[in-house]
Amino acid sequence: MLYEMREAQRAVFTPLSDWAASMSKLYVNPYSPLSLMPLSRRVSAGFELLHRLGKEYEKPEFGIRSTTVEEREVTVAERIELSKPFCRLLKFERMLPKALMHRHDDPCVLVFAPLSGHHATLLRDTVRGLLPDHNVYITDWIDARMVPLAQGSFDLDDYIAYAIEFIRHLGPDVHLLSVCQPTVPVLAAVSLMATLQDANQPLTMTMMGGPIDTRESPTKVNDLATKRSYSWFENNVIHTVPSKYPGVGRRVYPGFLQHAGFVAMNPDRHLNSHWDYYQDLVRGIDASAEEHRKFYDEYNAVLDMPAEYYLATISTVFQEHLLPRGCWDVSYEGRKIRVAPHEIRDTALFTIEGELDDISGSGQTRAAHALCRGIPAEHKKHLTAPKVGHYGIFSGRRWRESIYPQVRDFIRAHPVRIGRRLTIAA
Repeated sequence: MLYEMREAQRAVFTPLSDWAASMSKLYVNPYSPLSLMPLSRRVSAGFELLHRLGKEYEKPEFGIRSTTVEEREVTVAERIELSKPFCRLLKFERMLPKALMHRHDDPCVLVFAPLSGHHATLLRDTVRGLLPDHNVYITDWIDARMVPLAQGSFDLDDYIAYAIEFIRHLGPDVHLLSVCQPTVPVLAAVSLMATLQDANQPLTMTMMGGPIDTRESPTKVNDLATKRSYSWFENNVIHTVPSKYPGVGRRVYPGFLQHAGFVAMNPDRHLNSHWDYYQDLVRGIDASAEEHRKFYDEYNAVLDMPAEYYLATISTVFQEHLLPRGCWDVSYEGRKIRVAPHEIRDTALFTIEGELDDISGSGQTRAAHALCRGIPAEHKKHLTAPKVGHYGIFSGRRWRESIYPQVRDFIRAHPVRIGRRLTIAA
C-alpha cells in the first residue's frame, strides 16, 4: 500500500514540479515581462527550489567520454561486458591510438559498486581517476523494480556468486576495488575462491570504507540496524512493486524509503545545503548552484533493492556479525561453504578508511587484516585518510590527489599473484 501511495504522490508532484521549473525560467528570462518585476530573481529561485524538491531523479549517466593517457586525450566508450538479471558488468573501453597500443596491457581493475540504494554512477569520480592507468570495469546494479519476477530472487549469496563469476570472467590478472557495502560479499567471494583453490583468484583487493566488522566504532547506520529486530525490518520497510513496473509483485526495499533514511541521518546538513542553493540562485553564483545540482542529481537518484538481499545483509553484517565471528556459511554451486578469509594467501590486501567517516566507522574496514591472516604482512597495507568523510574516500579532490595515487602504486606493486611471486623468488 505504501508503494502505491508513493506512486500517487509522484503523479501529483511531477506536473507541479514541471510547472515550477517553467515559472522559474519566466522570472529570469530577459524577454519575459515577469523578469522586470521587483524581487523577480528571488521568486525564480523559490520556484527552482520547489522544482528540485518535487522532481523525480532518474539514474544519471556516467558521462565519461574521454580520459588522458600519457598526456594524450583518449576517447572512452562504455559497453556491456556481461549482462545478468540484476546486474550489468560494464567496461570503460579506452580507444587507444596506435602510438599507445602498449597501454592495452595496463592492469585490469574490477570496481564493485554498492548495492545499497544509490546507482553505480555514484562512483563516477572513482572510475575517472582509475582510467588513465587501468582497464576499468564496474558492476552496474539494476533497479529491482525493473527486474521481472520470473527472473527469481536475489540474495546475499547470489551477490557473492555474481562476484565470483565476474572475477573468473576477467581472468587471473584482475585487481578488485570495492567501495562500502560490497567489501563484505567481495571478501566472501575471494575467500570461497581461495578455499576452492580457484586459479582465477585476483591479484589484489582494495577495500574502501566497508562494514567488515560493524562492532568496531558503531555509527548511526549500525545503531539503526541493531536497535530494530529482523522482523521489524521485514514488516516495516519491505514493500511490493506495483503494477506500473516490470518487477510487479517483487518484494523490495524501496528507493524512496532509503532516500528518506539518508536525509534523516543529517537533516540539518541538507536543509543548510538547500538554503545555500537558494541564496546562490538569488545572487547569481552559477558555479556554486551547478555544483549543488550535480551532487543532488546523484544523491537523490536511488534504486529499489531486492528484499531477500537487503534482509540478509541486515542479519549477516549488522546483527549477527557472521563474517568477523567466522560463522558465515554461503550456499554456492549446490553446497554450503564456510567463508574463511584466512584461506586467502595469494591476494594482496589494501584497506582504506576516512578519519571522518560517519557511515563505516574507524576500524570496521581495517578488521579485514586480522581476518586475512594468511596474507603475508608485507602484502598488506592500510590507510586512514585524514580529514576525509565517507564520500571523500572515493570521490573529490582528496581521492584524486592523495588516495588514488596510493591505490595505483599498490596495484602496480603486485603484477603477479603472491604465490607465484614467492615461487619466482625461490
